[in-house]
Amino acid sequence: MKVTLLTVACLSALGLAGCNDSDNDHRSAVIQAVDFTETPAPAATDELAKTYTRSIAKVTYADGRVEDKPLTYNVLFSVKDPVAEVNGKKHPAGQLYNYQMEPLLDPMGNPVVAETPDANSLLKVDDKLFLVTHYEYDWILSDGSVAFTTPGWHTRMPMSMTLSDIAQANDGQLTAAKVRPIDFSSVNGIWIPCFGSQTPWNTHLGSEEDYDLIYNPLDSKNYGTTAAGLKAMRELYFKDEREANPYHYGIIPEITVKADGSTSVVKHYAMGRGTWEQALVMPDSRTTYLGDDGAYVQMTMFVADNAADLSAGTLYTAKWNQTSDQGGGSADLTWIRLGHGTDAGIKALAEVVTFNDIFDAVAPSEGQCPAGYTRVRAGSASDECLTLKPGMEQAAAFLETRRYTALLGGTTEWTKMEGLAINAADHKLYMAMSRIESSMRSDPTEPADHIRLPENKAGATYTLELKAGIKDTQGNAINSDWVATRMSVEPKLLGKPIAADALGNTADVNAIANTDNLFFSPKMRTLFIGEDSGMHINNFVWAYHVDTQKLTRILSLTAGAESTGLQVVENLNSHAYLMSNAQHHGDFPGSINADLKTQLMPMIDKFNAPVGYIGGIPGL
Repeated sequence: MKVTLLTVACLSALGLAGCNDSDNDHRSAVIQAVDFTETPAPAATDELAKTYTRSIAKVTYADGRVEDKPLTYNVLFSVKDPVAEVNGKKHPAGQLYNYQMEPLLDPMGNPVVAETPDANSLLKVDDKLFLVTHYEYDWILSDGSVAFTTPGWHTRMPMSMTLSDIAQANDGQLTAAKVRPIDFSSVNGIWIPCFGSQTPWNTHLGSEEDYDLIYNPLDSKNYGTTAAGLKAMRELYFKDEREANPYHYGIIPEITVKADGSTSVVKHYAMGRGTWEQALVMPDSRTTYLGDDGAYVQMTMFVADNAADLSAGTLYTAKWNQTSDQGGGSADLTWIRLGHGTDAGIKALAEVVTFNDIFDAVAPSEGQCPAGYTRVRAGSASDECLTLKPGMEQAAAFLETRRYTALLGGTTEWTKMEGLAINAADHKLYMAMSRIESSMRSDPTEPADHIRLPENKAGATYTLELKAGIKDTQGNAINSDWVATRMSVEPKLLGKPIAADALGNTADVNAIANTDNLFFSPKMRTLFIGEDSGMHINNFVWAYHVDTQKLTRILSLTAGAESTGLQVVENLNSHAYLMSNAQHHGDFPGSINADLKTQLMPMIDKFNAPVGYIGGIPGL
């Protein structure tokens, strides 16, 4: 095994066809393994109030040497820093804009700044470095009030991404030399971009969670938030000049960055519509998995017609066939074909069809539907009785993907499906389920009860086995070698709820709680995991070695803050980076010790949210 690892390391580090005697002078510099020491969970108040790491990367070289490389957390910029430039004027990095790239103002007449940096893609284009960063949602207004509960204000806002020019010093230090917002006016703006990924062809693949833009006419609460979301887009983004169309949102965006810093944006309607946390492309540059965030959601796989082109392909939805309810549960997966589509064709449908064009819908009566209708529960705890109108199969598949999944017998019972990561060498996909609750529990009143698991509010990270030669439920071959066939949870990747401790933690601080962002480093054989937990007072970033099953905490975030923007760059001019942001500082869970909360509040700047990275690891 040691020889095999060395051979792989030589191939990777040197770009050679193999290692031979002439490579002996290089072998001492070849990294064979990277291990991490633990950052203790914070206990003192000053530790709870800051983001820090005390971990060391122990780097083992091929000649047996072990070097200690202390990790450091580095901030590129904060969302409130006036570093973004538009039309020659400086604005805060997290500033939001309308379709004419004019700053949005809050009810006090001050700039609306999103304290929620999320996904990062550090891209090398020719010899230049760029960073794409998401801003997920607006949290607090300039007076400190919570934006989406402020009377007379909008529950959510049109959102943004930025592009930063990144400079790299000889010692590996990164700086953001220039920051500017990306213009989404060509695709009708963007709504709640969450996690993202970098494609094999070096573009940024974003996401769009459309909690507020899911049209649900039989659920007055959800319909109310839908109407409010569309109102915000119309009034704020489009300046009351046009209506907003719900079918323009919940679509995966792709951003291409050119060497001159210009960007182009496209939304991939062919990939279906949902509350997309992330889309991740497999090594074949064709197969993509999509994480659907929320309750009563689906698992989706898209297989493109052509490599490195997501504009046309076939959409599939999964069915969970449970084999165990223990340890987070396990199941065999089967795949239902939803349909084939193109961006152009589905976008054309989105422009003209409405929910009522696609479905006839009525409310159930005493849990039953009229003859000819099917009862479904998709994207909401409220049941609907649906019948598909003639000729509307494609519109349903790509614009109402959850409902069509349920109509065809797929599973719409996952809860809080979050980040994804690919371990190509082992043909494994990792999937975060932030919480196992509500729709994942057994409920005989559901239209379908595929997932029947004990509740675990601390969630789990599932491992999905990927195989070739798989057929869909109709017996037709799926044109991919990366089809998930089984999913289960490794024991150390299962959350551990506890009774509240002295600080107010309701999950074991020595275990992952509410897994969210995922990224796998093939050269370190390590799965990195960021938390979005209301059960830990401080969220953490973890390193999990998939061979040794060693789980190590490597970063502790400011109390209340969520870990976001996780990306591993294994080798950039002889340095490795773990991109890592934080959002909504001081957003404490309700379980926090009251005296501790009083101490922490004046120590934490809620208007601060950093875009940054963990440095100190040599290039792999």
